[in-house]
Amino acid sequence: MPPLLSFAIVGAVAAVTTFLLVPLTARVAVRAGASREPDVHHIHETPTPAAGGLAMLVGVVVAVAVAPVVGGLSATFDTPGEILGGVAAAVIVLAVGFYDDIRDLSPPAKAAGVAAAAVVLHLSGVSIAVFRVPFWDLVFLSEEWSALMTVLWVLGMANAVNLIDGLDGLAAGIVAIASGAFLLYALRLTDQGVIDEANPGALWAAIALGVCVGFLPHNLYPARVFMGDGGALLLGALMAAATISVGGRSTVEFSGQAFFFYAPLVIPLVILGVPVVDTLFAIVRRAVGRRGFSVADREHLHHRLMRLGHGHRRAVIVLWLWTALLSAFVLFPTYTGRGDAIVPVGIAALALVLFTIFHPRFGYDSVEVDAEELDRLKKL
Repeated sequence: MPPLLSFAIVGAVAAVTTFLLVPLTARVAVRAGASREPDVHHIHETPTPAAGGLAMLVGVVVAVAVAPVVGGLSATFDTPGEILGGVAAAVIVLAVGFYDDIRDLSPPAKAAGVAAAAVVLHLSGVSIAVFRVPFWDLVFLSEEWSALMTVLWVLGMANAVNLIDGLDGLAAGIVAIASGAFLLYALRLTDQGVIDEANPGALWAAIALGVCVGFLPHNLYPARVFMGDGGALLLGALMAAATISVGGRSTVEFSGQAFFFYAPLVIPLVILGVPVVDTLFAIVRRAVGRRGFSVADREHLHHRLMRLGHGHRRAVIVLWLWTALLSAFVLFPTYTGRGDAIVPVGIAALALVLFTIFHPRFGYDSVEVDAEELDRLKKL
């Protein structure tokens, strides 16, 4: 069976499982008290259950259980410890996030829980072992530095997804696009012999894509269910496991990687450029304002788009398009062997910038919609 078809089957299993279980987990969320009330930081009008992450976790577990019997994926389970470590890490971050959705964990405790999941990944073998500095050399990390880099990477990925989860369908859509692009990237590197068939990176990317696709129909505006911090941290952990598996071990230069693409760990930072940039801006913004990183505000990219005049749906679509554009920027040279993706991608980026700034009206006045929404939030 072709590898892409095998991963598509695993992703479909994750998607169907997640989709079917979301209504059930929504009822569990209501009984457990995991519900988001409308306030100045959350743009919704009615209390909404925030336990979609529970359905996502079951989707992950079922997909992993099915994967060994899917043709073409047996090599991925030659090192079962890495797969079990990934599942254990997923359970830990989901538990931490879900508890936070119910009881409001302190930021240090929440970070410690995510760090614990990262340590589990490291101990199971999913760890950043090498780091290529562009235009310089390949650095082999010591055990201590490897553990530290792995923890920081997982914390960064988890928080980036969590911070961008501010509009209905936004985080799930971005991670779906990014994980799909990274799946294609990992398959290309496997075809070229840069990574071996046993590398689990493509499997984690396919599962992340699947759970996002299964969750999105319930989460599109107006959302019936939120993924909650548990779901956001889970997606971040899955992306971290995928990117570490591929980029944290590769020692071979690939001719299709132009310029900074010689550093495989830079690839996910480009593909996930929207949440990464949003996170960096949030860190700088709060440092300048001398506020804690955990203090919520309404200055994220999606909030700024809505203040520009984009409605809820259009703001989400714009950020989806930016993620797709950045993904194309990565995949074009990877599949063609040429580093000239900057030309077509640059033209598309210019068009998207113009759309983002001038936001032509498509059938309704989005400025009016946004003004009404902001007025409602001021009254809360």
